[in-house]
Amino acid sequence: MNFKDVTICLLAAAMSAGAGCSSPRASAESPEALPFEMPAVPRPQIPARAVSIVDFGAVGDGHTLNTTAFAAAIDSLAAQGGGRVTVPEGVWYTGPIVLKDHIELHLERNALIVFDNDPAHYPLVETTFEGLNTLRCQSPLSACGAKDVAITGRGVIDGNGDAWRAVKRDKLTDREWKAKLASGGVLSDDGRTWYPSESYKFGATSGADQNVSTWATTREDFERMHDFLRPVMVSLHHCENVLLEGVTFQNSPCWNIHPAMCTNLTVHNITVRCPDYAQNSDGIDIESCRNVVVTSSRFDVGDDGICIKSGKDEAGRRRGIPCENILVSDCIVFHGHGGFVVGSEMSGGVRNVLVSDCIFSGTDVGLRFKSTRGRGGVVENIWIEDITMNNILQEPLLFDLFYGGKSASEALAEGGSAAAADLEPKPVDETTPAFRNIHIRNVWCRGARRAMYFNGLPEMNVEHVTVENTHIYARTGARINESTDVVLRDVQIIPEEGPALMLNNVKSLRVENFTCPDDLPTALQVTGSRNRDVEIRSPHITASNASLSETSAGQVAINR
Repeated sequence: MNFKDVTICLLAAAMSAGAGCSSPRASAESPEALPFEMPAVPRPQIPARAVSIVDFGAVGDGHTLNTTAFAAAIDSLAAQGGGRVTVPEGVWYTGPIVLKDHIELHLERNALIVFDNDPAHYPLVETTFEGLNTLRCQSPLSACGAKDVAITGRGVIDGNGDAWRAVKRDKLTDREWKAKLASGGVLSDDGRTWYPSESYKFGATSGADQNVSTWATTREDFERMHDFLRPVMVSLHHCENVLLEGVTFQNSPCWNIHPAMCTNLTVHNITVRCPDYAQNSDGIDIESCRNVVVTSSRFDVGDDGICIKSGKDEAGRRRGIPCENILVSDCIVFHGHGGFVVGSEMSGGVRNVLVSDCIFSGTDVGLRFKSTRGRGGVVENIWIEDITMNNILQEPLLFDLFYGGKSASEALAEGGSAAAADLEPKPVDETTPAFRNIHIRNVWCRGARRAMYFNGLPEMNVEHVTVENTHIYARTGARINESTDVVLRDVQIIPEEGPALMLNNVKSLRVENFTCPDDLPTALQVTGSRNRDVEIRSPHITASNASLSETSAGQVAINR
């Protein structure tokens, strides 16, 4: 089944206001269509009228505060039914910008919007962050409940994030650390973390649940930690027909782009970048959205690149809005914690996702699926194909249902996630997350610490995963733990040390035409007491180079 023509068809439909193929099954080029039903994603309807922010008194000198001019331009067009707000060449310094129905913010060549870095100009507002309803500072650029909105052009939007973010000493060079200290701010008690203000330090040390304060109950509580509640740069909540195209988004205080509960989102040819030391600087976090196309875009950030979410724990399950019908194609992710990521806030479910023709270079993990007990939610019907990677710090492919809130590299430094041979299962209920029906093919990776890591729960294994035509060169081989109905077909793993394939408590696992170096002392290692129905077919794995636990010996068939 060839999905590429369908992705192109859907993008063409979005780029031509819905003309052309009205649904994937109408594509003459690809009659097989997608492996799931998905409508064409319409382009926002923006009336053919335009104004310049200069007409409303804006000055592009990089010093004049233009908040009022942006608001006046948007309000003027909104009163007429919408149109294009043009930002010409120049440096436009401003406070928060709020988009409205049928408004396109268009940056011309050499246009640079720089957001004011005074936290006092960003009041606390009700929003959702990391899957929870909470209060945070107003986003520099936002729309809520709007229909037909767009951010387009050839300019740059800068969130001035260095003034907002805490920084750990070990993420900076000596020169950078000295410059940070000279800029002001305060240090943590151990002197290893720089905070931009006392307000931020109070929030960071007052028992917050990662980046969301769970003890605060009144607005006064939140105001005490105002600076800690740094905003995402672009917040698009409950919007319909959204387009992001051509623009560079950079240096956000927190996540760069956060569409949540949106329908019909098109992201095309954008660049998202932050320093690699920027904490929580995710590229784009697509949360509880439906009908999404992300194409031909580049992400170079300090956290996850392209991330799919749907709410956290009980709040996410209560919201009950899955992230569904997602196409990601022809994207590049540099650095960051993950290239394409699902979770960990996925309690409302994720389904019907196709990722194709992407490059991940220098990320912690390439394809990263993460959750933990307590989340609940089901991630299913995921198709991934034609992915190339290099210099992956940890794993090209990771399923981890013991996620602990750290990057894969940070978790390794602190001892790694649970991987004992026989962890006791716990009762299954609505809080148990599930990952299933995932199809991966045509993956190439040179350079990783470990080829793959599947780490399911003993009570809820990673299920129904197929990996085909995949070639990985890594320091160590693939470890598949607590997984059921896994197929590895035409997979090549070349480890620098240790076994090529390590299995622990797997059930109904099929390995077909698996290749690895001939000279490995141990090519296959099987541990655990709950292995069932394992079949290995490989010209390079034999009984003489396989190490099986006593309880596994009768459950593993090698070349039979």
